[in-house]
Amino acid sequence: MNHGDHGGHGGGHDMPMPSGPTCSMNMLWNTQIEDTCIVFRSWHISSTTAFVFSCAVVVGLGVLYEWLRTAQRTLDRRIAATLSAQGKGKAAASRVDGPVSGRSTPEFESEEAALLTGSLVPKAHVGTPLPFSARFSRAVLYGASVFLSFFLMLVFMTYNAYLILATVVGAALGHFVFSSHMDIDAVLAGGADNKGMACH
Repeated sequence: MNHGDHGGHGGGHDMPMPSGPTCSMNMLWNTQIEDTCIVFRSWHISSTTAFVFSCAVVVGLGVLYEWLRTAQRTLDRRIAATLSAQGKGKAAASRVDGPVSGRSTPEFESEEAALLTGSLVPKAHVGTPLPFSARFSRAVLYGASVFLSFFLMLVFMTYNAYLILATVVGAALGHFVFSSHMDIDAVLAGGADNKGMACH
């Protein structure tokens, strides 16, 4: 009895079997649909329908990112209005004491003292101290926007033309919906926030 054949069959059973869906990792521009993985191995595209749905999700994330940016500005205005109503900030001081001169600010006085004495004077914190609740709310929105911007950057790094287009469409659609008003004075003064989608 030839046991060599059994050994050969036994060797055939040692061949590695596929352990699950395969993610195609592309480092060049591509238009691949199936076997594309978006950020996570579990987000594996196995059909055209799943790919279209995934593109819609990416568009939604782009819109959400623009909403977060708008929410940050809205929250800042709300906090500033509340603090101003409490008599804090330069706007409140100007209403009580008249216009604030640039030569009477703490920043100017510290710089003037440094010039006269020749010594380095620590610069005071500029702005109004925020209460804990306001700082916490701003930090949560900022952290969420940073996380989402990095996540969309990873989607971009799939180099998939359709996913890149979905990211751009989402950002453009969100900007169209949530940036329907313009502060003309701020734009002319060069102080408008024109930061688009970036890492943070």
